[in-house]
Amino acid sequence: MSRVSLEGQVAVVTGAARGVGELLARKLSARGVKVALVGLEPDALKDVSARLHSDSDHWHADVTDHEAMARVAREVKERFGKVDIVVANAGVATGGPFADSDPEAWRRVIEVNLIGSAVTARAFLPVLMESRGYLLQIASLAAITPAPMMTAYCASKSGVEAYAHSLRAEVGYRGVKVGVGYLSWTDTDMVRGADQEDVMRELRQRLPWPSNKTYPLGPAVDRIVAGIERRSAHVYGQWWLRGMQGVRGYLPAVIGTVGQREMRRFADRLEGMRTGLVGAGGAADEEARMVRATQRD
Repeated sequence: MSRVSLEGQVAVVTGAARGVGELLARKLSARGVKVALVGLEPDALKDVSARLHSDSDHWHADVTDHEAMARVAREVKERFGKVDIVVANAGVATGGPFADSDPEAWRRVIEVNLIGSAVTARAFLPVLMESRGYLLQIASLAAITPAPMMTAYCASKSGVEAYAHSLRAEVGYRGVKVGVGYLSWTDTDMVRGADQEDVMRELRQRLPWPSNKTYPLGPAVDRIVAGIERRSAHVYGQWWLRGMQGVRGYLPAVIGTVGQREMRRFADRLEGMRTGLVGAGGAADEEARMVRATQRD
C-alpha cells in the first residue's frame, strides 16, 4: 500500500502526555505534522508540546467527557484549520482477580478505553469527514486473546476493536478511513506499573514466546507511524501480532486451560493484591477524578 506524505497534516493524539502518545506526537512532528495533544496532565502536555519540531498545541480534557471533547474538536479546528488524523490512544489499566477487583477502577478502564474512544470519534468525525481523514484506534494484543487477571482491560480493548471495525463500515463511503492498532507488552509506564505486582509480572513471564517479552517503545511507534502514512486498516506494533489474527479463534480455549493451571499455581499469593489503576497514567486519572469530585461538592 502506498504511503501518504504527512507534511503539513494535522493530527490529534489523545493520551499524549507520556508513553505511546508522547513518542507518537514527537515522531509525527518530525515528519512535519502539526500536532494537537490531548490529555489529563496539562503541565506534561505543555512540556511535550514545547519539545516538538512542528506547530503544536495542547488541550486538557477527559476523553470520557462529551462536552469537553466537543470543545476540543472545535478549538483544534479553529487553531489549525483542519484535522487529518485522530489517534484514539488514551487508556488506563488495572490487574488482579476479578472477584476481588475494585469496582470503580474496573469501571473506569471501560469508561476511558472504550467509552472515551467513542467520545473522541464522535467529537472529531465531522472534521475528519471534511478532510477525508484517518482515525486510528489503539487496541492491544488483549483484543486478540483473553488473559486472566486482566478482565477489564481485555474487555475494553476487545470492545474498541469491534467498535472500530463497525465504524469503518459506516464512514468509509464518506472518505474516512478507520484503523486498529495492536500492541503487545511495550515499555511504557502502564506496563511498568503492572509489573510492580509480583504476581502480574511472573504470570506474564510464563506466557509463551513471543508474548512473554516487553518490547521497546521506539520500534512499535515507528510501525504506528508507518500505518498512519498508509492509512492502514490494521497496524501491528510488533511483527508477530499479524500472525495472531489467524489463530485467534483457538486462543480462548487454550488460555482457559493454561490460565486455570497458572491461577492455581498463584492462588495463595492473590490475597491483598492492589487492584486500582496502574502506572503514572492511572495515577493521573485518579487525581483528575478526585479534583472533579471536589469541584462538584
